[in-house]
Formats: sequence, C-alpha cells, structure tokens
Amino acid sequence: MGTDNYKPTTWAAIKNATLPAQGAGNQTFDNRVFFSVAIGVPAYISYTLGFPFWFFLILAVLLFLPILACTLYLTSRFASRYRNRIQLPGKPIEEYITIHDPELKASYYGRNKIPMELFFESYFEGKIDFNGDPLEVMEARHDWAAFQFTLGQFKFFLTQWLPETFWHSREQDENQVRDHYDRGDDFYEAFLGPLMVYTSGIISDKNKRETLEELQENKMRLICEKVHLKEGEKHLDIGCGWGTLTGFAAKNYNSESTGVSLSRNQVEFGNKRFEEQGIKDKANLVCMDFRNFPAGSKYDKITCVEMAEHVGIRRFQTFLHDVRELLDDDGLFYMQVAGLRATWQYEDFIWGLFMAKYIFPGADASTPLNWYINQLETAGFEIHNIDTVGVHYSATLERWYINWMKNKEPLRSKYGDKLVRVWEVFLAWSTIVSRQGGATCFQIVANKNRNDFDRAALINNRTNPVAWAK
Repeated sequence: MGTDNYKPTTWAAIKNATLPAQGAGNQTFDNRVFFSVAIGVPAYISYTLGFPFWFFLILAVLLFLPILACTLYLTSRFASRYRNRIQLPGKPIEEYITIHDPELKASYYGRNKIPMELFFESYFEGKIDFNGDPLEVMEARHDWAAFQFTLGQFKFFLTQWLPETFWHSREQDENQVRDHYDRGDDFYEAFLGPLMVYTSGIISDKNKRETLEELQENKMRLICEKVHLKEGEKHLDIGCGWGTLTGFAAKNYNSESTGVSLSRNQVEFGNKRFEEQGIKDKANLVCMDFRNFPAGSKYDKITCVEMAEHVGIRRFQTFLHDVRELLDDDGLFYMQVAGLRATWQYEDFIWGLFMAKYIFPGADASTPLNWYINQLETAGFEIHNIDTVGVHYSATLERWYINWMKNKEPLRSKYGDKLVRVWEVFLAWSTIVSRQGGATCFQIVANKNRNDFDRAALINNRTNPVAWAK
C-alpha cells in the first residue's frame, strides 16, 4: 500500500496493521512554548494596559483554557508526524469514503483530509459512507483523515467531560451505567457472543486463531490463577457485568463468588443463568453499589475487571479504600483497567473524547500506568505483578467487530441506524488503537502492604527463568 520497507508481520492470533503510520503527538509538543504563551499573553495584556499584578493572575486563570485550546488546535493541525517510516499512499479521499452531503463534498475532496471528528459525526448521520469494510478503510485513516481538534471536541470537553469528572456522584454513576448496560441483552449478544463478557480476552498462543469464547475463557482462568483462587474462598467481583466470571470461578474453582453490578438487566440475566447451570448455591449477583455492603464484610479475593475506569479520577482513592476494607488482610486484589499511553499522539485524545461521548460516558479514570500504581500504593496496596494486554484486547475487539458486522442488520429497526453506525466505528477504531498502543489494558494484582503478609506464598513461574525460556 505504498509503504516504505514495511511489511506487516503475520500472526494467526491477530491481524497486524496494513498502514501503521505514526501521528504527531507529545514528541513535537513543547510544554515550554505552551507555558510561555500561557503566561506571556496575560502578562503582556496586563503590562500594556497598566493593570496590577492581581489582575494578571485572574487573567492568567481565565485565559488558560482558551490558550490551551488554541495551542492544541494549531499544533494538531500543523505538527509533522514524528519519525514516521511509513509512506502514505497519497490517494484521493474519494478512494476511501463517499460523501453524500453537498456542503461537505465541496470542502473535502482529492487530498483535502477531513477532520476525524467531523467524519464520524457525519457518518453517524448518514452523510458519509465507507467504501468497503469499515475496519479496512480505518486502517488507512492517516491517508484520508486529519487528527486535528475541532470546536465540537473543545465544547464537549468543557461542557460535559470536565463537569462530569469533577462531580462524579453516585447518582451519576448509576444513571450512566444503567443507560449503557440496561440496553437490551440482544444488543450486546450481537457482538459479545453467548458468554456475554464485555472485557478483554487473552491470547494463549499467538500462532493459533482462537475463537472469542476461547479468548474469554483464557482470561477468566488467568484471573482465577493470578489471585490463587481456592476452593471455599469468598470471592467478590465488582462490576461483574452479566456474571460470567462470577459463575466461572464458582463452577471451576468451587469458590463462594458474589458479583455486584448497578445494571438490573445484567443481574437478572446472570442469576437466571446460574440457576440453569446449577451453581446458584455458590454464585450470586446483586444489584447495588458495592459501597453499600454491610460493614465488616470480608473477602479472600476481590476482582474488578474494567469497572474502575467508571469510578472517576476524583473518587479513585475512596474506591480503593473501600476495596481495601472489604479485602481480607491475607487476600489479593485483581484490577483490570483500560489505560492510555503517556507518549501520546493526537489521535489518542480524539479517540478518547469519542469514547467518552458515545461509548463510556463518565469513564474518565483511564490513565497511563504510573497513575494507577501511585493510586494503589497511596491506598496501602503493594503491587504484586502487572501485565499490559492491549494487543490481547485488539484481538478481542476484532472478534467483536466481526460478530457485529455479521449480526447488525436485525438491530437497525430496533435501535436505529445511528447506534449501529456508532458501534461500527467504535469496534473498528478500537481494534486499531489498542493494537498500536494508543489505548491498552493493564492487569494488576495487589495485596495489602502489611509486614505480616506471606509474600513467599506468591512465588511462582512468573519469576522462574526456565518457564520464560519455554
């Protein structure tokens, strides 16, 4: 595809990118320039007009966000891609997408790239269509789309993302979770398949094409092994979804597993399945906020799989403190969280704002790894081990995408064309972003950092060089 000495590697487990172009990002964004402007502009205005120092301070605060917005807009529009070794094909935009709207068509044609936010907003409204498979066209997005910030994104950031991040009440969490997850189970089954697991699976062999169900069973078994789950232990799964992990642990490890979710549909679905599987005496789901559990409740093992992002940055310490109070002193806490890379590109931010607006509103606690580590250690936890599994997430998302494209048509009449289009972009773009490292997933196992914790009991093949060589 016009690349410069690039050939995608071939793995049976996952299809690698056909055009993995680097985008502009923090390597070319100079914080010194930004802060010089952020201080220099209000200082110049105050000095020129003869205002006192206190006026400069007020002006600096008032102008900070507008200056940041202008800086990001200009740098995202004009910054060159950093050390890019992939040569773009240079095809006209008409090769990739068909623009039906006359006004858009007059502005974006030939080599005039369309801003990504304008593209997907227009696609959702049916003003644009892909020429071919959405995932394949998105693979070549750097050739036809511009990753520059737009007025719509700044407006969303200021009027919705920031207020929700700072507020993040229990009522807000409950409303957002139920709005998202209490959608019909048929909607989610269309791409999640019969296991109904809405989190990253795990590849066991990169040279094998595993099914979605195999990926998810690999993940659930890995979680149970990582926390050394044993027969009879009390296990709590926070944000349990449809209860698949809760049931898997009870059935395969004979644990007493409880799942907790704010979604009524999920809890009803999961408990009904436990009855059908004959494990309702060992597995149970409850619809409530885990923070309302009775005082003194204790669990040997606590798992939280891609729910902590919804807690929010402001309440994260409180969340971890509540988990610590529920965890037995000798217990283990498993936290799987979606995260971002610190070495960001503008695409990462634009994708993140899209996700916050359309897919997971309120899930603002997706951060680089160092933030999670600091939060856990501050809350009194010791990190036992960490794995980054973004590429596994990409494989999972690709299988979700294939399922969605196969099953989407019956859902159009019930849920509308727009929602179907949103999920097409979400699953296709996220398959790419998680594979290239823009977004990822961290698996973190932690214990209470106590002097009397038996750390030697956790020694296993992770630290055995012979096992790694194999």
